[in-house]
Amino acid sequence: MLSIALIGYAGFAGLCLAMEKHFSDLLGRKPRPGQLLRLRIGGWSLLALSLVLSVHWRGWAHGLVEWVAVLMAGATLWVFALPYQPRVLLGLAAASLVLGPLLAVWSV
Repeated sequence: MLSIALIGYAGFAGLCLAMEKHFSDLLGRKPRPGQLLRLRIGGWSLLALSLVLSVHWRGWAHGLVEWVAVLMAGATLWVFALPYQPRVLLGLAAASLVLGPLLAVWSV
């Protein structure tokens, strides 16, 4: 379940960075053409991957409920910490992008 949470958190980070305002505020520069679209596609792909893994491991009944709960926790963390600790959130997103898939492969 930790891998699902990490992959979902990385997906939300990608969707957050896909907004031009957040991209500029967090990274200190304007996005290049097409970069926001790639971030949006990557964010949604990571969220879909976390759903697929959750349903695969726990079934539709438990997997879907756990997936929604984990996503709510990740989104809450992102929303409430963004104004106060944006650089920490970026570090957590980078770590979750690496650790999430590793934990998913390791637990299979």
